[in-house]
Amino acid sequence: MRVVLLVLLILAAKVQAADPHSFSNFALVSHPTLALDLTADFDKQQLHGFVELELDWHHPDVRELILDSRDLSIKKVMGQSAAGKWLQLSYSFGEKSPTHGQALRIEFPSQLPKVRVYYHTSPQASGLQWLTKEQTSEKQHPFMYSQSQSIHARSWIPLQDTPAVRLNFQARIQTPKQLLAVMGADNSANVDKDGDYFFRMPQAIPSYLIALAIGDLEFKAMSERTGVYAEKVWLDKAVAEFSDTEQMMQVASAMYGDYPWGRYDLLILPASFPFGGMENPRLSFITPTVIAGDKSLVSLIAHELAHSWSGNLVTNGSWHELWLNEGFTNYVENRIMEQVFGPERALLERQLSVQDLENDLDQLDAKDTLLVTDYTGRDPDEAFTQVPYVKGMLFLQFLEQRVGRAVFDPFLKNYFQTFAFQSMDTEKFLRYLRKTLLTDPDIVSMGEILEWLYQPGLASTFVAPQSDAFKQVDQQRVLWQQSGTLTDLQTNSWSIHHWLHFIGQLAATVDTAQLQQLDQGFGLSQSQNAEVATAWFKVALAKNYSQALPALEQFLIRVGRRKFVVPLYQQLSQNPQHLEWAKAVYQRARAGYHPLTQSAVDKLLKL
Repeated sequence: MRVVLLVLLILAAKVQAADPHSFSNFALVSHPTLALDLTADFDKQQLHGFVELELDWHHPDVRELILDSRDLSIKKVMGQSAAGKWLQLSYSFGEKSPTHGQALRIEFPSQLPKVRVYYHTSPQASGLQWLTKEQTSEKQHPFMYSQSQSIHARSWIPLQDTPAVRLNFQARIQTPKQLLAVMGADNSANVDKDGDYFFRMPQAIPSYLIALAIGDLEFKAMSERTGVYAEKVWLDKAVAEFSDTEQMMQVASAMYGDYPWGRYDLLILPASFPFGGMENPRLSFITPTVIAGDKSLVSLIAHELAHSWSGNLVTNGSWHELWLNEGFTNYVENRIMEQVFGPERALLERQLSVQDLENDLDQLDAKDTLLVTDYTGRDPDEAFTQVPYVKGMLFLQFLEQRVGRAVFDPFLKNYFQTFAFQSMDTEKFLRYLRKTLLTDPDIVSMGEILEWLYQPGLASTFVAPQSDAFKQVDQQRVLWQQSGTLTDLQTNSWSIHHWLHFIGQLAATVDTAQLQQLDQGFGLSQSQNAEVATAWFKVALAKNYSQALPALEQFLIRVGRRKFVVPLYQQLSQNPQHLEWAKAVYQRARAGYHPLTQSAVDKLLKL
């Protein structure tokens, strides 16, 4: 009878709280509190120690805890009784999945309040990158950082690795004494480099936001509640570049409610970091590729800050519904940029985002262009296309345009407050939408809403943003192509956004001689702005402009951000003339790439 009850419980749990990307039985037992005690061994490229989980049992018949893991070596598992005695527990691993790792099953004699798992990580842990001192900017000491999104926390902590579960944590991290450890948590206890660091995150967060970095880091404040951690060579540059962070916080707080996390600091990572930024609460991880010297790429800071409300505070309950994180965040980011830098810049950035989305829509399967997409049986990292980011933003802008900002802003502020520190799904959002915003079907209909969410491509109600500034750039491009005279391009007043639009229109209309003229006149192959350089290299590859290859080689070796290098390798792999060259460059660059970047490029080059 008990076996039947357990089967029914498991089936009910799957219905109530299904996450196909987690093995864990979080609907039956969960861990609202986590404690880490880890030591960083740079020689072995391992973290070793234990994690302690405080358990919340949801049914009296359950005697098993199932955690997510990937390539972890377990030494032992101990359970603590109510009397405080530690007992050794039996455990086993489930079948190994190439994308999801494997289940760690722990058997309990009774429902104990705590469990400790003693373990060490693999040097190939997908959520960690270990860099030698030669791979850092200062080249004096090694560096390590984590990247837990989407399901990579399980590669360095055995836990319930699903955004449906929230937890608070504390941690002790031991390192070589010359290095500083920082986490996405309260870092205030660590004022000196002594190799023994303590952290606390009192607010409940999903597992993908647990973050750790260790390196030769310095700190400099930007305001009373903002600052920068970085290697010394980047510190002053980053402080100057991101000096508007406090103003961004004030603007966002005025629109969407008080900033809920205390401090907001930035950590500048080595150039191998695979993303633009990662929104770890209290300490966003940031790529140095956005330090352009002119604040032209600081929308990324607005984006990671916006996650403090959308994503970190109200979280997608599964990776099928990433738009609930990223669509809201792109919307809030654009509103922040409008308030701080003006409506014209926000419009330009919005139009460039639509161009990026349209490129993705041309390449993706129709089923992957829905806002709510089923990624069951697939790697959830595949969800991170422009669809949840930009199409999600456009959907919210559609709502704003229909009801007006005077109505939409209070709606969104109340949404963040109502569902703070909760996981969200689309159906729950729709129920809230019907109850609070869709009071007049003549203004916006449910059919229009459902088209945005559940139909492929762009909705029929989509209205493309249009900038007169970009129209002027197009007119100048046509004049230059007709005359062949560079002086017809009046670029003195162009921002990075104008350049990105200009370069983005070149592939369909220019030849290699014209590319050479542009390169000689403006030095585009040598651009120090990574966004401009990537856009230019894409055109150069499309047109077989071989003079750009030496600069492209240095770029691919220097930069590891997936947004840049993966599309470039993809183009190279599709041209037989460039494939062997690309493989040779990749062999030189690969060691400096994050495991996520390595995996993507390995597939492209069929290595």
